[in-house]
Amino acid sequence: MSAMSASLPELDAVYQALGFHRAPFRITPDTDLFFPHSQYLTALSHLRYGLMTGGFTLLTGEVGLGKTLVCRYFMRQLAGEQVRTAYVFNPAQSYGDLLAGIYRDLTGEQAPVTSEGELHDLMYATLVRFAEQQIRVALIVDEAHGMTPRLLEGLRLLSNLETEQRKLISLMLFGQTELESMLGTSEMRALRQRISIWHRLKPFGWLETGEYVRHRMNTARSTGVFQFSRTALLAVHWYARGVPRRINQICDRAVLLAFARGSHEVTRAMVRTAAREVTGFGR
Repeated sequence: MSAMSASLPELDAVYQALGFHRAPFRITPDTDLFFPHSQYLTALSHLRYGLMTGGFTLLTGEVGLGKTLVCRYFMRQLAGEQVRTAYVFNPAQSYGDLLAGIYRDLTGEQAPVTSEGELHDLMYATLVRFAEQQIRVALIVDEAHGMTPRLLEGLRLLSNLETEQRKLISLMLFGQTELESMLGTSEMRALRQRISIWHRLKPFGWLETGEYVRHRMNTARSTGVFQFSRTALLAVHWYARGVPRRINQICDRAVLLAFARGSHEVTRAMVRTAAREVTGFGR
């Protein structure tokens, strides 16, 4: 079997042979491999505060910095709490479709009305009912940079829903930095003023990259001593520029290279080869 051209079941066998019970570097947002980095923990604290206060929270960052993983880890933390969540991952829709989708997520039922005005009234009545039951509600929008100005204005209208005692819904937007530019326009000033927390993720430093790689390996490891050399970790950071998704891509390829060569250690040369194959960088 060639590790570099293996199927997924064969790859699982490769990882098991190296002492892992799961693939440590797949790019899917696996919450079991969540890395408790300070900026992620800070983001989770901000999201929790936004939930408790009914605020409007924004989490931004370049592609591959872990926004979706933070989003899903936060939702996982809410399991078992008196919280209902509506999760939007396809923001390219009309405001009416958005309201209908939120209602469906919160209640498990199809909305009995179709017009935007009726849906807005239905949403208010539904949120009031949850508030009376001491249930908090959060709307979580992933890939929010794909929203139209019309839909963003709709979110502002949702943020207006309140009683004399409390806000009825917390809004949490996760998006790339293009979202910051959209919100910076004069047309979005009213919405921008509603944002109570704005947190931006940044790439890892070289020490953090090493900690991240070791954390994922240790979490996914069953047995064995497979490792990255110190110079290999430095090379991973150099080629990945501290971006977690790119770190995963390079490390996954480097692990397979090590296996193919019968080694239990990833070297700097292997990382360079992996980076060249993944990104073209490192030639």
